[in-house]
Amino acid sequence: MFRAMMTAFLAVAVLVLSGCNTSAIYQDDLYNPPVYWGSHVVKKGETLYRIAWQYGRDYRELGNANGIGPPWNIRPGQVLRLDRKGTIPQTARTTAPSRPASSPPPSRSGARATVSKPAAKPATSAPTARSSGSQVVANVRWHWPHSGTVIANFSSSGKVNKGIDIAGNPGDAVKAAADGSVVYAGNGLLGYGNLIIVNHNEHYLSAYAHNRKILVKEGEGVKAGQVIAELGSTGTDKPKLHFEIRKNGNPVDPSRYLPRR
Repeated sequence: MFRAMMTAFLAVAVLVLSGCNTSAIYQDDLYNPPVYWGSHVVKKGETLYRIAWQYGRDYRELGNANGIGPPWNIRPGQVLRLDRKGTIPQTARTTAPSRPASSPPPSRSGARATVSKPAAKPATSAPTARSSGSQVVANVRWHWPHSGTVIANFSSSGKVNKGIDIAGNPGDAVKAAADGSVVYAGNGLLGYGNLIIVNHNEHYLSAYAHNRKILVKEGEGVKAGQVIAELGSTGTDKPKLHFEIRKNGNPVDPSRYLPRR
């Protein structure tokens, strides 16, 4: 009993010392589930999207738990309670528009900019047939962010990878996988290096990690296929693009959203 208690205590102590950080791939083969305890003091340059990403939470749920609503603004020094669980607003299900790729991207930001909330895009569950160029899932037309070979697949067990890794050369173009708005651009998350997070609608975010150079700013609207960064090796051991898609804050397998090639 004593040994079991000490093991549990040490596990918690390690998590505390690491600052509850989540990274792209857990080298110790352990998966950290969403964090629902403790608190986070907002630092300069952080956004609610970036903080929610760090703790495996949906930005709307975390905001709701702390009395924060659209446009999800936070301020340095503000204390966010992680031990509170909020709700995620439900959006009505409607028929997908005939030309989702041409619809204007949402524009939203966090602590560093104040913008108005865009109209929520409806959610759908069934993807259209895949093509060589794109695939539509939940009104988002997904494209490959880089043409390189996938060298590490999504995995939720063993050596966890919350996205896919794509091989490339330093300076290669990293492209937006779908229309959206940049909600984070920086290097504040351990294990991701220079990171870009793009919001596509009320449910989906995508992330592009290890960039050599970031070419977009927070609050900037982007189009699918637009070059948003230069591929690099920041935060990792070799040049590659680590790409993630998250649905309501949860990592999902990008290969189920990207077109076959």
